[in-house]
Amino acid sequence: MAQLVTTTPGVYPLPEWAKDELSDLKGHQKEGLVSGDEDDEVVAVYEDARGETIDDQSTAGLDRVVEGQLRWDDNLAHPLAVHDSVDTAGIVRYYDNNNFYRDPVVRADLDFSGDVADELDAAAEHVDEGLQAVLPGPYTLADLATDEHYGGESEFLAAVGDFLAGEAKAAPDEVETLFLLEPSLLENPPGDGEDARASEAIDAVAAATDADVVTHTYWESHGGDEGLDEKVYAHLLDADIDAVGFDFVANHEDNAYVISEYGCTDDVALGVVDGQNTLVETPDEIAERVEWALANTPGTDFETVYATINTPTFYLPSGKFDEKLSALGAVEREEVNL
Repeated sequence: MAQLVTTTPGVYPLPEWAKDELSDLKGHQKEGLVSGDEDDEVVAVYEDARGETIDDQSTAGLDRVVEGQLRWDDNLAHPLAVHDSVDTAGIVRYYDNNNFYRDPVVRADLDFSGDVADELDAAAEHVDEGLQAVLPGPYTLADLATDEHYGGESEFLAAVGDFLAGEAKAAPDEVETLFLLEPSLLENPPGDGEDARASEAIDAVAAATDADVVTHTYWESHGGDEGLDEKVYAHLLDADIDAVGFDFVANHEDNAYVISEYGCTDDVALGVVDGQNTLVETPDEIAERVEWALANTPGTDFETVYATINTPTFYLPSGKFDEKLSALGAVEREEVNL
């Protein structure tokens, strides 16, 4: 019987009290933070918010707990936006939604930063077990950035992969699972040749950690209605990852077809809670979505099934977000037919 693991893809909304305190701090500009440059008062707010977010996940009963990525004002572009070799340029729409990020322009070598690893070290102080790291996938991070240093798409993608591998390698030993978030595999699918290079870059990140690695894809309703391209998916399965994640909220039929037709990894992540809608699912509804996904992917025999939110949740009001965490954490293993 498969093991059911409840978790999230991270990138949480800031608690309302933290938003208020940060906006009140003299000289604090939300979109202008650079890692290491925050003053002590700002750092203290983020530390308190991190602790609260971790406590909320533990109270909800989630099996994996993330740091929260509350400082990621540039969404998945954050690890580059705070890098010393990167300048942030104009505001860019984040895919086709109403959120924006600063364009990270890479102007020098992407050497080790440690920004994400430092966040995970801080999170490890609050988590006894089940710590999960979150990183943008290398293809997505390269897609969101502008290269003015490496000079070629393949060289740039490889460099981004190596950079993220360094962050993954520096993560504390307490990290049990790593979610690599790869919405661009659907939003802007790689073409011939680039699909293989994307897989190689993902493989490089996965090889840098002993944690179980989940490459999570989502936002299919924005990029089309046919799920992952079969060649992109085939190359993704070549990477040494433990699980592929699918958005079963946006596109359950096509995702079930992809898994049934082309197979899957030994583990799977099922996005069964809507990270963009304030309607709160019940634990029974979440369990039914997990069961539907498994019942409609014949021939699979997963070892671990991650029940997760389909997308990051930075849009959601913090109250609704807390309710969704509680509903996901309340899913009873014995009530899900695995």
